[in-house]
Amino acid sequence: MIGVIGAGAFGTALAVALGREGREVVLWARDAAQAEAMQRGRSNMARLPGIALPETVTVTADRAALSGAHAVLLSLPMQALGGFLDAFGTELRSRWLVACCKGVDLRTLKGPAELLRRARPDLEAAVLTGPSFAADIARGLPTALTLAGGDEALQRLLSTPSLRLYRSDDVTGAELGGALKNVVAIAAGVVIGAGLGDSARAALMTRGYAEMLRLALALGARAETLAGLSGFGDLVLTCTSAQSRNFRYGQALGSGQGFDPAVTVEGAATAKAVSNMARKLNIDMPITAMVAALIDREISLPQAIQALLSRPLKQE
Repeated sequence: MIGVIGAGAFGTALAVALGREGREVVLWARDAAQAEAMQRGRSNMARLPGIALPETVTVTADRAALSGAHAVLLSLPMQALGGFLDAFGTELRSRWLVACCKGVDLRTLKGPAELLRRARPDLEAAVLTGPSFAADIARGLPTALTLAGGDEALQRLLSTPSLRLYRSDDVTGAELGGALKNVVAIAAGVVIGAGLGDSARAALMTRGYAEMLRLALALGARAETLAGLSGFGDLVLTCTSAQSRNFRYGQALGSGQGFDPAVTVEGAATAKAVSNMARKLNIDMPITAMVAALIDREISLPQAIQALLSRPLKQE
């Protein structure tokens, strides 16, 4: 049995994809009324309308139902993961804990795998990340992800014909790729929202990738990991599609429009955490710093654009 914690769009999509292949899945929702409605109606109308839950998927608000799971996938917002583990981590009994969130914890400046290890050092931790939208996974469209830290048995358990998992032992690189691309996606959205054009977005993505690489290498990641699904692949997806919440949030910033505060934008908190981390490590990350400053309203959009355009010319 596979457990999925978090009945948002991504958690539901994973449950659907695995359940469709006949695997027994328990999908845990924090809200009992939501769990009951999903179990009775066999869908998550609020997050994935039109997608039916397979019969092998059980939705519940009872954490005890997860006790028999071989692996538990934690599909929670990055900034909620630490609090959940502090409150309920001792109740998790599976062999594998798999983090499905992308970002850096603001409180500890740690990635999801480290939070899992701190909470349950007796269990094995892995990270599932890469270029994916929940709707694509739920519809059975071809998707490839990185499973960092898992073994071959876990890879087989979580893979389906349309959801292909590739293993990596570079957990740091996979985590940072997934986290940092969200910051660049916000910046790409700002560029498009401000009407600066696709050429500017391509330049922004290129320089953003260079920032991602600088920090990742400084923290012990491998360059080839950042060039893979969890880095470059995810960067391309989130910087070029309006399905990306981070990109849409950046567009709103760039065009001066409002954005729904109920929508989780992982890159906003990550920009602040990584900006602090970069300062401590003395790593130059101007795009990340610009995004963090824009979010905190420390600079205006014209000031941010001017700061980036006036940087010294140098060899690429």
